[in-house]
Amino acid sequence: MEVVWKIGVVFSLVALAATGCEPATAAKRPASKERRAKTSERPPAPVAVSKASKGSIASAYVTTATLEPQKTAPVLARVTGVVEKIAREEGDMVKAGAPLLRIESTQYRLRVEQLAARTAQLRDSYKRLSKMVSQNLVGAEEFEQTKHDLEAAKAEEKLARLELSFTTVRAPFTGRVTQRMVEVGHTVNDTTSLFELADLKPLLARVFVPSKAFKRLARNQPVELTLDSNAVKLTGYIKLVSPVIDPTSGTIKVTLEIPDYPEGTRPGDFAHVRITTEQHDDALLIPRIAIVQDRQQQVVYVVVDGRAQRRVVEIGFEQEDKAEILNGLAVDEAVVIKGQNSLKDGAAVKVLEADA
Repeated sequence: MEVVWKIGVVFSLVALAATGCEPATAAKRPASKERRAKTSERPPAPVAVSKASKGSIASAYVTTATLEPQKTAPVLARVTGVVEKIAREEGDMVKAGAPLLRIESTQYRLRVEQLAARTAQLRDSYKRLSKMVSQNLVGAEEFEQTKHDLEAAKAEEKLARLELSFTTVRAPFTGRVTQRMVEVGHTVNDTTSLFELADLKPLLARVFVPSKAFKRLARNQPVELTLDSNAVKLTGYIKLVSPVIDPTSGTIKVTLEIPDYPEGTRPGDFAHVRITTEQHDDALLIPRIAIVQDRQQQVVYVVVDGRAQRRVVEIGFEQEDKAEILNGLAVDEAVVIKGQNSLKDGAAVKVLEADA
């Protein structure tokens, strides 16, 4: 009997333990689910935002060009002789009429003196015969011949003086000496190139613009240029527009004028050219960096009530770091510009930086 009683007690304790534990386990389940729900949600993603705003933006035709002098010309010798002195060197700026080089001039001076003496002699003879012909002391034929000889002598003297002046070679226009081709002691003639001279104020650039963009171009329109060598930005203006379209390329030649540029800018510099073809003045603008390519769509993320909202947008003009939004966004909405690449629609975000 004692054994049976002990076994009954054991069964009673087991049943009691089982009965007592069941409510406690059931009470703990909801708390466990709540903890799992909290731990499954990621912490807010840190982002930076910028508000969509109204402003101006333009489309542009971008190309490249080489800077050229406004004009360039070889300076030739105009008489034959030996180079006696070189007055200017490559790189020198010269004004119109400034001496560049001198050719040995002794024979030309002697020629002028010879002809000047002959002219003086004939002038005296003409004066004397003028008095005599009025007194019928000399024939009219002799007088007329002396008159013609005097005129011829004057012309020959003028020509000799002109050739003498050519022994000093002068700059035909204001510019910079870009090349010197002769040395002291060289014999030159009237076909010898002595210098290359270039007019560098202003500089020019020639670009070829598609004909479809031509209707939006106008003379004196500003143009942006950026030098390839040092990234210096220059401002040019449309000076000339060709009246014909190249049938091969369908382009129109446009000549740009660059009136001002920093020291050290030279013809031959390579430049990137940006010509504005159309402008929108009341466009909705956001930073270009906010746009994400997602499944062949242009997407931005907008912060709404602490969460990222995915928006498919339509892009218009793009200019430097700005983009025009045609559809999908409203003014003053905060678009994510940092941290957007890892966002998902509906994700919690924390704005750490806002660009007004």
